Amino acid sequence: MGRIVTLTMNPAIDLATRVAKVVPTDKMRCAAPRYDPGGGGINVARTVAELGVEVTAVFPTGGPPGRLLEQLVRDTGVPPRPVPVAESTRESLSVTETSSGEQYRFVFPGPRLTDPEQHRCLAEVERAALGADCLVASGTLPPGASADFYQILTDLVSDLDVRVVLDTSGIALRNVHRGVHLIKPSVRELGDYAGHPLLDRPEQLAQARRLITAGMTEIVLLSLGAAGALVVTRESHEWFAPIPARVRSGIGAGDAMVGGVTVGLARGYELADAVRLGIAAATAALATTGTGPGRCEHIAQLYRQQLRDSNSTAGVGDLARPTAPRLP
Repeated sequence: MGRIVTLTMNPAIDLATRVAKVVPTDKMRCAAPRYDPGGGGINVARTVAELGVEVTAVFPTGGPPGRLLEQLVRDTGVPPRPVPVAESTRESLSVTETSSGEQYRFVFPGPRLTDPEQHRCLAEVERAALGADCLVASGTLPPGASADFYQILTDLVSDLDVRVVLDTSGIALRNVHRGVHLIKPSVRELGDYAGHPLLDRPEQLAQARRLITAGMTEIVLLSLGAAGALVVTRESHEWFAPIPARVRSGIGAGDAMVGGVTVGLARGYELADAVRLGIAAATAALATTGTGPGRCEHIAQLYRQQLRDSNSTAGVGDLARPTAPRLP
């Protein structure tokens, strides 16, 4: 099994805190903040590492926040491959109102990347992807990035025998046309791509299959939120039920799903079992604070539960590692 490489073009330091009630004007005395390395690909890498697979995270960093981000990534056990840029790395803030349980998320724009800085990111990914099994490109593009950046990236690694997994939206998704192995939009993001809401399963399935027949990707994994997930290929489709869970933080759950699915693909699981691992990882992430990944033991428990429900035993033993119990 090869390594997994992730790319995060618009990373962030994620600050999370709690306050009794969110109100205007008055000072709100908050709990001590939690600092997490954030951004789609970095979140994916943390789940991959938690599941015991070798992973490398490539991301641009700038200024003192960038140096802190690099250290935060390293502290999670994920080897960072930072690419220096001139402008400072962004920060994001989430505030949980304890009286209601509601979470408020404040997301700032990232640094503007120059053409040479973008080229250095591509070159670093190309070096990191040598010998890798999968490349995950996840998250929005920063200001200044070429709209077709992810297509340029996919073309760049096309000769390296690396499967590209893409999780993005908006203009970045609309400018991808070929060569991706798996795309994971949310139902809202796919509706934005289509230009109208996808209100029922037939509409969702039809739009997902359009991406495949156009040659954009081989697989669409459509996240339906509380309604589960739909995986679509040229020949088939399958709906997966959600796992009921108590939500502590929804931040990063979609990235955890991508991480779990990619680990499953890298381990040679059947597609359905890779999706089940992704759902298990996403559900476990909901139980954590901040943007932390779910624990391997919890992911394994949820994955095993789905295998029992589906009468499958595929890949059960692969989730074992020194810090996790071997599964029956």
